[in-house]
Amino acid sequence: MHVALYFHGRLPARGYGGTQRVVVWLARGLVELGHQVSLLAPRESVVPGVELIPLDPGALRRLDFDLTPHAPAGADILHLHAPLRIPPQLPNVATVHGNAAPGHSYPPNTIFLSADHAHRHGAIAWVHNGLDPSAYRYRETKGDYDLFLGRLHSAKGYRWALAGARLTGRRLLLAGGWRPSFRRNIRYVGSVDGARKSELLAGARCLWMPALWDEPFGLTLIEAMASGTPVLGTRRGALPEIVTPDVGFLGDSVEELAAFAKRSGEIRPADCRARVERWFSHRTMAAAYVRCYEAWLRGERLPAGERPTGE
Repeated sequence: MHVALYFHGRLPARGYGGTQRVVVWLARGLVELGHQVSLLAPRESVVPGVELIPLDPGALRRLDFDLTPHAPAGADILHLHAPLRIPPQLPNVATVHGNAAPGHSYPPNTIFLSADHAHRHGAIAWVHNGLDPSAYRYRETKGDYDLFLGRLHSAKGYRWALAGARLTGRRLLLAGGWRPSFRRNIRYVGSVDGARKSELLAGARCLWMPALWDEPFGLTLIEAMASGTPVLGTRRGALPEIVTPDVGFLGDSVEELAAFAKRSGEIRPADCRARVERWFSHRTMAAAYVRCYEAWLRGERLPAGERPTGE
């Protein structure tokens, strides 16, 4: 199959860029499964193994931008990872990477990131994000710190991580976009990416992700698990689909998660890594999207994703 992927920003991302990483991993997964991949993205993008069809960043900002003339000849389907005001005039599906305002409706060619994400938008089609496990450092032996990695925004629950550190007395590292004031056992390490991010994930005793909003997916969860690091989270959004008792703990209060943090050593790093390799790899994601492509091209309704076992 010849798949054309569209994204409106530079690939790969500078800095974290969760959606950008997913699009790159999807491209790689499709190629590794034997499919031809073209990428329609700004001209400074570079993704090895795929044909780049460079787009003018200025043209992408125009209200009358039409992607159709840029589609590669012979493409079977176009997969959109950013909204377009003018629908392309060729078979296409679109992945939504965020939450919509209440009451917003999507067309039937839309794919969401989890069962919960789809259900909240009145749909059934979803595909879990995936990553390349080989891109993450795996460690059996952990350091002397817990980790919070993400935007330091109230919805991400970083204040729960701070409260948990106060309750447990454990050392906590926060990696995010701005610096509040902290206690002595809490260290702010700023925005991280690349080797530094991989090192922090692999060395952490656990990752705190106490989401206080409905996460569409939660990419940091599987990044930690790929590193052999258990996760602590709430039961919001997609987290119950991803975090099972063999890889982490879910709770409804800071006190509950703090108690779980003290038990993080009970989780086997190998189980965390194995769950990602089985259910959340870039190849697994790519194969699930191929099933969606094939269904849509046959004129069928987009299918629901496959739920990981162990839930």
